[in-house]
This record gives sequence, C-alpha cells and structure tokens, in this order.
Amino acid sequence: MSSRPLGGDSTQRIDTPADFSAAFGVSRETIQRLETYAGLLQKWQKTINLVAPRTVAEIWHRHFADSAQLWAYVPQHARTLVDLGSGAGFPGLVLAILAAGAVGAGARAPLRFTLIESDTRKAAFLREAARAVGIAVDIIPHRIESEQIRAMVERIDCVTSRALAPLPRLLELAYPLFGPETVGVFPKGRDASAEVEAAEHTFEFRLRLEPSLTEADARIVVIERLKLREGS
Repeated sequence: MSSRPLGGDSTQRIDTPADFSAAFGVSRETIQRLETYAGLLQKWQKTINLVAPRTVAEIWHRHFADSAQLWAYVPQHARTLVDLGSGAGFPGLVLAILAAGAVGAGARAPLRFTLIESDTRKAAFLREAARAVGIAVDIIPHRIESEQIRAMVERIDCVTSRALAPLPRLLELAYPLFGPETVGVFPKGRDASAEVEAAEHTFEFRLRLEPSLTEADARIVVIERLKLREGS
C-alpha cells in the first residue's frame, strides 16, 4: 500500500475499483471487500439515508477515496483508532479495511478500530457491513459526549472523524480521548484554515495541514499534542 496519497497538491478522479487500486496500491482482496461494501450501501440506501443521495453514484471518489487518503496520516505506532460519528462508515470502516490489508501484507501490527455512531439504524448498517466484509471492529451506538464512551474507550492512539462538526466543536468532542501521543486526523473543506483559527481560541495543538487527494480546496487537518488553553 502506498504510504502517502499520490499527486501532491493535485487531485485525482477515482471513479472505479481500478482507479482506487492504482491510487492506493491495495490488494485484490481489499478491492473485493470495498466492492461488497459498496453493494451493501446501495442496497441499504434505498430505505435508510446513509449518505447524500447525489453521492451514491460517486462512492469510490466521494466516500472510499476521500476516507482512504487519511490512512497515510495514521501513525505507525498506533494500535487503537476511534472514529467519531461514523455514519455509514466513513472514514472508520474504510480505514479498517485498509488496515486489514496492511496487516495481511505484514506492513504493520494489528490496529483495533472503534466506530462511534449514535443513530441505531446506521449502527446496524455498520455491524452488517463489517460482518459482510469480514472485518472486526467495535461499534458503540452512543452519543460521543456520553459517559458510556469514556467507560468503553481506553487509551487512544488516533482519532478520526469526517463531516461531523466544525473543528472547534470536533476538538471539544475528541478532547477526552486524547493523550500525549494521540493524533487526530480530520478531513476538512475549503474553510479549514478558518476552522483552525477558531479552534485556537480554546485549544493549543501542533498542526499540519495536508493537501486532499479528492478535492482541490480541501485539507486534511492533523492534530497532535492537544490541550486546553489556560482559562478555557
């Protein structure tokens, strides 16, 4: 698997399984799992609004590739990853599928995934999707800020979330899960810099803004050493 997204500051169109395989260098088994996932999502989408209807036809680009590009920023030392507000599994379940391929290839040690999704119908979809693709993940059907989450989730190495909330609110939700070595990996749109500036009123952190593979104006916000500002 490629260690970083391809293309630098340029974006790519990833419309097919072949495009995805070429962009991320994954195995045929990983592509088969994603194809199974795509078929199941299209089936469930008919009765549950898992994703915006207009994006279903672009699932490889808008959802799979947009999620998979985060894998490059999950630290090698990570053994636990929590995905906040997983929805239909983006990015958490896609990352878990990529991680299974990396472990199978001997590229890294196993990584335990916890997907937090309070919508019980979406949580049911996540359970069925994980079963169908043969991936072991923990699914917690509670609100992120609930006490159950803190009781169920212990030391976290990496926190991800996609399209859940503006960065200041997202860091409020993620903060209880952060330790000294935790890394947050959050895809953001064209307002990423403004969201970072707003978050700095409440938090201190080390920051990297990385280019997006799938959208020219988007950025991947990588957060480390998160702590509350004094007086916040």
